[in-house]
Amino acid sequence: MFAIILLVLFLIAMIFIGIWGMRKTSNLNDFFLGNRNIGPWISAMAYGTTYFSAVMFIGFAGKLGWGLGLNVLWISLGNTVFGALLAWLVLAKRTRRMTQNLNVMTMPEFLQERYQSKYLKFFSSLLIFFFLLPYSASVFQGLGYLFEVNFKINYDIALLIMILITGVYLVLGGYFAITLNDFIQGIIMLIGTVLMIGILLGEGGGLMKTVASISQKYSEHIPKANQPGFWTIASLVFMTSFGTWGLPQMVQKFYAIKNESVIPKAAIVTTFFSLIIVFSAYFAGAMTHIFFDETSIPRISPEDGRINFDALVPTLLTNKLPEVLMAVILLLILSASMSTLSSLVLVSSSAVAIDMYKGHINPNISKKNSLLMMRFLSALFIIISFFIAKYKFAVIVTLMSLSWGAVAGALMAPYFYGLYWKRATKEGAFAGMLTGCIVSTSLFFILGESKSPMASSIGMITPFIVVPIVSLFTKPPKDGVLKKAFENI
Repeated sequence: MFAIILLVLFLIAMIFIGIWGMRKTSNLNDFFLGNRNIGPWISAMAYGTTYFSAVMFIGFAGKLGWGLGLNVLWISLGNTVFGALLAWLVLAKRTRRMTQNLNVMTMPEFLQERYQSKYLKFFSSLLIFFFLLPYSASVFQGLGYLFEVNFKINYDIALLIMILITGVYLVLGGYFAITLNDFIQGIIMLIGTVLMIGILLGEGGGLMKTVASISQKYSEHIPKANQPGFWTIASLVFMTSFGTWGLPQMVQKFYAIKNESVIPKAAIVTTFFSLIIVFSAYFAGAMTHIFFDETSIPRISPEDGRINFDALVPTLLTNKLPEVLMAVILLLILSASMSTLSSLVLVSSSAVAIDMYKGHINPNISKKNSLLMMRFLSALFIIISFFIAKYKFAVIVTLMSLSWGAVAGALMAPYFYGLYWKRATKEGAFAGMLTGCIVSTSLFFILGESKSPMASSIGMITPFIVVPIVSLFTKPPKDGVLKKAFENI
């Protein structure tokens, strides 16, 4: 009962913030970037809550915690240092300045203006739409299961509730509402994870005893021959940490900061937030070795003896946490997912409204109509995500698995070189984009889904070689374009 009350209060707050945000949203810049006026704490929370969703808390934490044991903490360290701290320090300042110099709002717009190529804009916006929309549907799907299992609400009804809530606060309030919600959700996530890990450590006999028990039980549960090697762990760290550098929904946070003085503060806040959240999630996953054995571990079904990794952490928390705290944890997972979901929908709809329609079909569309189209497409994409999540098309499930590697592989190198290397050309950027997408997608099918982190990592690294090679053999960019882009940098 307490969980239902908490859920209702949370959802009412989300709707209220959406209505409030509408009063601060009068044009497309307000809707998509919050008028580039977001402060350090809210920027940091927006980045962190978009980074870590229910996929990490439920699926990744259980599967990787069981499969890697304490080695899963290398992922926590990588996400914190490379995915959070280094991303802010390396990318934020140049991104903020250059996107202002070029007067752009989206990743595809940045690629077009930096490299002077409409084809780059069109191709990148297609990639974003094609892969991130199914990704948003996967988050809807996870939320539907969360409601069904823990709140005893029918899966389809749960999806409709999520559509209503997300639609109201995103469509009305835009980026301002998203970031304010992210701040509230981030506070909930911090409180929930600290309480969760404290209770689990108490159940395990304290930190030192828990660590020793995990090491012992891991060796018993996973024979030495089946324990993942160095390259598997390294590819997981690389994919989940550096992948954020090329994801539009993450990079967008740098566009929207109020000024450059925000960056050091936001970097510190994001780092501490990430350390607490990701450590708690993965350490809880590793602790499943203490609390489960061969007879008690969740299975997919009595007939199918395989471990149900998605049920590991939820079952652990249900068994060990008091009802009140479990309600907070459920709210934590809901918060993480809604934050990721709203950012994905916003970026996906911008790929059509800003990059395709305004950029190619009707460049002279009025500010008022641009805002209306953005709101309409955000609502439409939420509805499309609902149907994808409801019917679970097989091809869409595959696209969900491919999305992170394909998008980051295609966009990270052109984006990074665009910020730091004046000699990078549009031909080099296009070759890198095409290479990253093809390599990550091809290796996904060649190596198999179990090796997808390695496929994604190779797909991200390869364009960093291709872009400079092709650029050096093609015509340099015009000085006027470079002067405008790199002014005051």
